[in-house]
Amino acid sequence: MKRNVLLMLFVLIAAALVSAQTDLQPAALVKLTKTEPITVKQLKAEVQKIEAQTGKKLTNDERKQVLDVMINERLALQAAERDKVTVSDAEINQQLQQARSAMAQSIGRQPTDAEFESAIKQQTGMDLASYKDQLKRLSTVQKYLMTKKQDILQSIKKPSEAEIKNFYDLNKAKLVRPDTVRFSMIFIPYGNDAAAKAKAKELADKLVKDIGTSPSKFDEAALRGQSATAGYQAGDGGYLPKTAEAQSIVGPEFMTVAFSLKQGEVSRLIENSKGYQIIKITETYGQKTLDLDDIYQLGSKVTVHDYIENLLYQQNQQAAFDRASKELVDELRAGGKSFQIFEDRIAY
Repeated sequence: MKRNVLLMLFVLIAAALVSAQTDLQPAALVKLTKTEPITVKQLKAEVQKIEAQTGKKLTNDERKQVLDVMINERLALQAAERDKVTVSDAEINQQLQQARSAMAQSIGRQPTDAEFESAIKQQTGMDLASYKDQLKRLSTVQKYLMTKKQDILQSIKKPSEAEIKNFYDLNKAKLVRPDTVRFSMIFIPYGNDAAAKAKAKELADKLVKDIGTSPSKFDEAALRGQSATAGYQAGDGGYLPKTAEAQSIVGPEFMTVAFSLKQGEVSRLIENSKGYQIIKITETYGQKTLDLDDIYQLGSKVTVHDYIENLLYQQNQQAAFDRASKELVDELRAGGKSFQIFEDRIAY
């Protein structure tokens, strides 16, 4: 019995060693300016990341495509190093600051370091250090591409008025603004314990009694809510479209109450999982098929015409970027001597 157990342990250890040795073998070698391996382990990690995002197992052909992308990136990075095209830490920090500012705009305040790192982890699956490393690699490749293929990337044309009008005519049925309201909100948060919730409910009931259905008294209470000592928060709640997506965020009760009110009317007390709310409708918009001169997104100055023009220009940009990328990759791969693929190791 003891001998059989020892034999089984030996087999398992031997199998683990073989697997570890296989993982360290190169799936490909990139050798434009120096020999750089892409190991089976690195390929596996990239494949597993994509499989986690897509929820499906990649075929051998799809794994080969992943490896091709990894080879192209390494070739471009070696070429950038050769031609002295670099991205500074300051440029990367600027991109991170832009991402942080976008997050601040989304949540209404500056995120803490922990919140920012958590958001990156949630969106990319990487810690901040790994994300910065990937960002620097991608930025270097993009900068090298723009340096070497300026003629293509600078020749992008803006869409013509005829193209904008044609796109609008073909997509008019989709350019519909749903019923939408804008609202101001008083929010009384409560904690996880019963005592905090009871205290919040007492304050909420008092506010409901003081405000009643009076829009002016709501405004007075909302103004007091700007104080740090008010015990509640108040401000503009923004625009709420009558859509399933919006309802999944605010909840069915909030949606029902919001769209039962007319402009200027004040709601009853609404409760969600984080606190109590009282709202006042400040603007109402009926469902409408948008014209070219209409505002595409309420709260902005972007018209439907602007939106379509930008969309078509981005499509032209993408087409030019794809063409430039293909040309650059073909040049770096020319002759087939700048890389080597080990086909038998892709299946692993």
